[in-house]
Amino acid sequence: MPTLRTTVDGLNLPNPFVIGSGPPGTNLNVIVKAFQEGWGAVIAKTVSLDASKVVNVTPRYAKLHSEDKKEIIGWENIELISDRPFKIWEEEFKKCKDQFPDRVLIASIMEEYRKDAWIEIVERCQACGVDGFELNFSCPHGLPERKMGSAMGENPDLLAEVVGWVMSAAKKPVWAKMTPNVTHIEDPSRAALKAGATGISAINTIRSVMGVNLDTLRPEPSVEGYTTPGGYSSRAVKPIALRMVMEIAQVIRREFPTKSLSGIGGIESGNDAAEFILLGADTVQACTAVMKFGYEHIKPMCDQLLAFMDKHKFETLAEFKGKSLDYFTTHADLVKRQAERKAAQKAASPKVVKSDGEWHGDEFVKQSDALSK
Repeated sequence: MPTLRTTVDGLNLPNPFVIGSGPPGTNLNVIVKAFQEGWGAVIAKTVSLDASKVVNVTPRYAKLHSEDKKEIIGWENIELISDRPFKIWEEEFKKCKDQFPDRVLIASIMEEYRKDAWIEIVERCQACGVDGFELNFSCPHGLPERKMGSAMGENPDLLAEVVGWVMSAAKKPVWAKMTPNVTHIEDPSRAALKAGATGISAINTIRSVMGVNLDTLRPEPSVEGYTTPGGYSSRAVKPIALRMVMEIAQVIRREFPTKSLSGIGGIESGNDAAEFILLGADTVQACTAVMKFGYEHIKPMCDQLLAFMDKHKFETLAEFKGKSLDYFTTHADLVKRQAERKAAQKAASPKVVKSDGEWHGDEFVKQSDALSK
């Protein structure tokens, strides 16, 4: 009988499905709902010490629909990190852990390029009982002038320095969340792990422009007639997320075998989750999927992942984690493999008889068949 239970970085989860940082973890009320529905863990919406500078606008979402308008393929947001005072978050973290002492609550944190600020937010969150941290080095919009989010995560040296500050104070697991808006995601991931991060989360949203309204000629989402590039998520980003998770997993396998990986990007089903785990993820995060289908969507996702495991006779997640990584190679190697296969196939096939002198007693039947095709 397969089980979805897993232990990652010492954290015991009933299943690998984690609420990704964002609106689905924006306050105690919705975090409680997630735990009640059965999510494996919750990463709260990103917090900072000073929320007074965080001002959201409306509208802040834009959606890309299929031609028949029945499916949301892509989702863009220009939403910022939490606008709620950190003091309120401290109270809610404590209440959450009092109510769910055995469930995993992770604080997503983001700060400016100041050592004292990072250490303070880590120590204050720890005092509230959170089970771990996710460092938001990856928000693609908002607050770049304060060197926050992807403005920090795009720079491996800067990122490594901040991870070092965090690890000097953290007593809980620390995941560094990567931005996909870089050429080689292995570089910042490697820097974070070398600096001591317990694991990597990847990917955050992809910097994007959703489109232009052909009636108004204004880009969307339109706020007072203007917009700004935002973060792209939902099913459309899954192939990109899978590629980057694969690349990070290969780095972890070769260089940091004890480190963990949390996969993110377009995960809406148990089969999606299975693909990420096959490419090296220990856990999988969903955020936009919760906004599309609700917290109760955890149930069909768990059922589908269990069905996949039962089909392949996997008892635990560990049995198939990274199982598909061995099948990635270079294009040159693909050419070589195909040429070798064709050569072997040709050698094994009987030659077509072109004259009576070519008939061979040991190959007579095969030669006859070849002439009939």
